[in-house]
Amino acid sequence: MTVRDGISVKKLLDEANADIEVVSAEMLKSEIADENLVIIDLRDIRELEREGHLPGGVHTPRGMLEFWIDPDSPYARPIFQEDKRFVFYCQSGWRSALACAIANRLGLQRASHLEGGFTAWKEAGGEIVPYERKKR
Repeated sequence: MTVRDGISVKKLLDEANADIEVVSAEMLKSEIADENLVIIDLRDIRELEREGHLPGGVHTPRGMLEFWIDPDSPYARPIFQEDKRFVFYCQSGWRSALACAIANRLGLQRASHLEGGFTAWKEAGGEIVPYERKKR
């Protein structure tokens, strides 16, 4: 067996959720227009194309998150260097919980994640914007 004596995904998620700020869909709906709030969409591009995204969402591929946050990385993105509040989300809240925990460890201030993810947002009647691929 290749995997043994490791930690389970459930345990990773439990640990992450114990250490991070969680935002409900209802709370986010009331704050989404705040100019000091940045919504980070961690979902795969195919998910965005298929289902759309939250208004103002910034697509950040999960695989690049650490590199985009770290100001010393050659891939650092200016948005993560701004004095803003960040809310991460994915489809169900698993990737975003883990990503938020990592963002906190990297020193990103005021990071939280959307409990239940995009699914919870849809169920709460949150606005969904169609994804439009950037023209090159």
